[in-house]
Amino acid sequence: MNKEQKQEIVKELHDKFGSAKAAILTDFKGLTVAEVTEFRSELRKANIEYKVVKNTLAKLAASGTSAEKLGSHLNGPTGIVLGYEDPVAPAKAVMEFLKKMELAKKQDKFSVKVGIIEGSLASADQLKAIASLPSRVELLSNMAAGFQAPASKMARLLSATVARMGYALTALKDKKTA
Repeated sequence: MNKEQKQEIVKELHDKFGSAKAAILTDFKGLTVAEVTEFRSELRKANIEYKVVKNTLAKLAASGTSAEKLGSHLNGPTGIVLGYEDPVAPAKAVMEFLKKMELAKKQDKFSVKVGIIEGSLASADQLKAIASLPSRVELLSNMAAGFQAPASKMARLLSATVARMGYALTALKDKKTA
């Protein structure tokens, strides 16, 4: 790889680090090409990217971005997961793949080193906790249900009161006619 190609890779990765809401470093030693391809295809479904570049180029690309904090963790075989829309989605996808590897008894082949979520450094355990959080859509629907609950309860109470009044008037009418 010549100097111009390296500069192009650094520039491209710097732009990606700058626009990413989340970046997670993974250790993938021992994974087969098929397993890495499967992982990449799962990530693509969620609009997440997986890059493998030389650590020195990644360190250069990360300088001046929020991913600069990852520099000390860029050692050994490292894959970089980049998420541009939902900051939690990359953590969820990586942890899902990690569970799949654990079920297949291949947990020693894939591990999470560290990540950056919206500028904050997160350890592997913190990323696991973040991945267990509900999605943004689920949180918004829970919030909407919480706002709607008092109004629907009030409507049911008022409806029940009107119905009871109707039953009482019908019973009174039946009693007077009898």
